[in-house]
Amino acid sequence: MDDCGGRRSFGVSFILVLLLIEVVFVVKGNNVVFKVHHKYGGAAKGKAPIGVLKAHDSKRHARVLAGVDFQLGGDGSPTNTALYFTKITIGTPPVDYHVQVDTGSDILWVNCHKCDKCPTKSDLGISLVQYNLKASSTGQVVTCDQEFCATVFSTPNPNCKVGMNCEYAVTYGDGGKTEGYFVRDTFRFDRVTGNRQTSPMDGSVAFGCSAKQSGELGSSSQAVDGIVGFGQANTSILSQLSLAGKVKKIFSHCLDSKKGGGIFALGEVVEPKVVTAPIVPNQAHYNLILKGVQVSDKNIDLLPTGVFGIGPPRRAIIDSGTTLAYLPADMYEKVITKIMELQPKMQMHMVEDEFKCFWFTANIDAAFPVVTFQFENSLSLQVYPHNYLFEVRDTEYCIGWQVSGMQSKDGQELTLLGDIALSDKLVVYDLDNQTIGWAQYNCSSSIKVKDEESGNAYDVVAHDISLDPSPLKANVISVLMFVAVVLSLFV
Repeated sequence: MDDCGGRRSFGVSFILVLLLIEVVFVVKGNNVVFKVHHKYGGAAKGKAPIGVLKAHDSKRHARVLAGVDFQLGGDGSPTNTALYFTKITIGTPPVDYHVQVDTGSDILWVNCHKCDKCPTKSDLGISLVQYNLKASSTGQVVTCDQEFCATVFSTPNPNCKVGMNCEYAVTYGDGGKTEGYFVRDTFRFDRVTGNRQTSPMDGSVAFGCSAKQSGELGSSSQAVDGIVGFGQANTSILSQLSLAGKVKKIFSHCLDSKKGGGIFALGEVVEPKVVTAPIVPNQAHYNLILKGVQVSDKNIDLLPTGVFGIGPPRRAIIDSGTTLAYLPADMYEKVITKIMELQPKMQMHMVEDEFKCFWFTANIDAAFPVVTFQFENSLSLQVYPHNYLFEVRDTEYCIGWQVSGMQSKDGQELTLLGDIALSDKLVVYDLDNQTIGWAQYNCSSSIKVKDEESGNAYDVVAHDISLDPSPLKANVISVLMFVAVVLSLFV
């Protein structure tokens, strides 16, 4: 499948700071924990050439440019590019696999035994493993006549015959492609039964078995065993659990711009409270209606959308997988002009022919204005100077705002708000109620999530587990806690 027009390319993103993240599921009052790793990250200087920033974003966007749609996923400092990967356990006997965590793609897929042109080594310091259906006593092929297959493609396959595999193909805008078929097997999680105590818990999940790859997917530079998607479609793990009546479709993230860590959670957040706005319907990605933009307390006059100013409301894509923030040309020029009005004597220079940069020794938060994006329901997104100005080396800062230069299907130049705008906020995606909201927050602290059955709220804390005996331990720079709270809806 071209994923409904090619939008959700489950492509391997690029690398940030290696993070160890703990993932917690709450099932009928219990928790499940697994760890997510992230390469590079935090607000450190000089970890990667800043040209890699745009290269990451451009390749990410190219992979979903059919209709100009963008995937969500990842987290990171503006001085690096992004890739989360987690270790999951599949099959009987259980085998571990490293898969990219992607909040914008929908299916979970892993490379399968005898896969054609799948990567066999990775520069991430992990051993790649290919899933072998025949080696798992609990593994089963998903056939084209089963309900899950019809869910994947929205309609039954007219060429389906009983017993035929449910096949898929995902094609990327940059030419990368993965092909395979769906299988179902047992996933094993560590269920938290007490303070630092766990016990095993099994669950059945349908996922893709990649039999063939082409393009950059076969590259070893950032290779992992597959992708786990948290998108909106009915094929995601979240949707599968929700369709089974076991979970609420809510997830949230809180990205720490200074430490490179934070929290990623599935489940209802009790504290802090967030203001929300409705998700624009019938869009492939997470869109909100953008009402206005302010620099400090001054409104920016925006050009109307559409021909003769008669067009759909201006939208903004909320995309935690994009590192920078991309604005329509008219908005970009006015925002940059207003920002630099407070520093009229500032001498700008270009770095790598991509970024407007300058030298500055004083406190940037005191010297530069806050940029505020205004949405429906009085929801506002404040982006502080320490978020949109990133230090590439001592006292040299570059501006994270970039010109979008891309249009949506209806001809609207895109506003795309990535990590520099979303950092230091708890962002909540409530897919049950079709809203997105956020609150300014200390992402190195904790949030409270609710267990529906007991009504109890669980304290979820971002914490350092860098003493983990993993072979990746020596590369750990900072830590992000990834928490999935599966809320039981059973009576």
